Amino acid sequence: MLNPEDLYELDSDLPEMTGPVLLHSLDGFVDAGTTGQLVREHLLEALEHRVIARFDVDSLIDYRARRPPMTFDRDHWATYEAPELVVRLLHDEVGSPFLLLSGPEPDRLWEGFTASVLHLVERLGVGLVVGFHGIPMGVPHTRPVGTTSHATRPELITRNSWFDKVQVPGSAAGLLELRLGEAGHDAVGFAVHVPHYLAQSAYPAAAVAAMEAVISATGLVLPVDRLREAAAATDADIAEQVEGNDEVEKVVRALEQQYDAFAGAAERDNLLAESQDMPTADELGAQFERFLAEQEGPDSPA
Repeated sequence: MLNPEDLYELDSDLPEMTGPVLLHSLDGFVDAGTTGQLVREHLLEALEHRVIARFDVDSLIDYRARRPPMTFDRDHWATYEAPELVVRLLHDEVGSPFLLLSGPEPDRLWEGFTASVLHLVERLGVGLVVGFHGIPMGVPHTRPVGTTSHATRPELITRNSWFDKVQVPGSAAGLLELRLGEAGHDAVGFAVHVPHYLAQSAYPAAAVAAMEAVISATGLVLPVDRLREAAAATDADIAEQVEGNDEVEKVVRALEQQYDAFAGAAERDNLLAESQDMPTADELGAQFERFLAEQEGPDSPA
């Protein structure tokens, strides 16, 4: 059994922190609309930060599954971009410190990794752990972005879930939340609903929803304006592509009707509780994906 401290190194020069928040977002699991990636990049671009802890990626990562990039320059190897699984210290807009765990999801030693994060949480006196990512859903882009919340205590959840009981492939982030709860620590996660026909593209509206959920749960004062501007521009692009195309507008209307039927039924708290006699989300989304592909020329943005 590994000692939890064997999997990470912690900076000895740390400021005084009282119950800091730890945000976590790892690459490798589902992240529709690159929701988690957009939030991470936005926070690291907008706020000053420094690495305070590094995990042993040689023990955690399968390099053959995700080969790190190397640069060959004419006659020699010039650079090697080693993967980093780190915890960074950031400060919000009023100076409150918080932490961000990011990097590739471990390929192995999940129990060892979660034990190490738990040890780090206790060592730094973390008060709340918060995760976020995007999931593809059969919802239209013309409706408010939804979020499924989950937590180690019911009191931490303020949003109703659209799911009941469902079994899904596991993730290191999910196991971390489970183990934190078993150890008596507060943790919450947000799965942002991304229209599944946009799941493979950057969808800033989902990142805005994730940021707003994090702010609401933690009280951190985080910058959101640039993400909102990017979301408005993306939404305008989508609307321009949809407008005037009868087939696509019909698809969107069908998704809107499906969304409104579920969202408006107060007695129905599970999105998948009852089947509907209408096209499936996959069938509707496939039509929309074909339309978007037809609109993309060589100079079109992704």
